[in-house]
Amino acid sequence: MDDGPLSTGLDPKTAGLLCYLLGFVTGLIFFFLEKENRFVRFHALQSILASVAIIVILFIIDSLFVALFSSLHLFFIVSLLKFVGTLLGLAALALWVVLMVKAYQGEYFKLPVVGDLAEKNS
Repeated sequence: MDDGPLSTGLDPKTAGLLCYLLGFVTGLIFFFLEKENRFVRFHALQSILASVAIIVILFIIDSLFVALFSSLHLFFIVSLLKFVGTLLGLAALALWVVLMVKAYQGEYFKLPVVGDLAEKNS
C-alpha cells in the first residue's frame, strides 16, 4: 500500500473503505480527489466499475421481470427471475461489505475483470 499522504488528509485504509460506502458516487469522489495514492485510486475505480456492473445487471433482470410479469404462462420464468434478482442483490450486499473490510485492512482485493481494469487504470 502506498504510504504517501492523501490530498483528503485521511488515512489510506479509511479512504479505501469510503470509496465503497455509496458505490460509484463515493468512488467518483475519491477517484477525482486523490491524484497520488494508487491504493485509494484502485479502490475508487473498482468501486465505480463494480457498482455500475451490478446496477446494469440488476436493471436488466428487473426489466425482464416487468416485461414478462403479465404473462401467466411464463409464471415459472418470472418467479425464477425474481428469485435470481433477489439472490444477486444479497450477493451484491455481501460483496459490498467484503470490499469495504478488505480495503480497510489495506488489501488490494481484486474482483475478476473490474479489478484488472481498476489496477491498470488507477
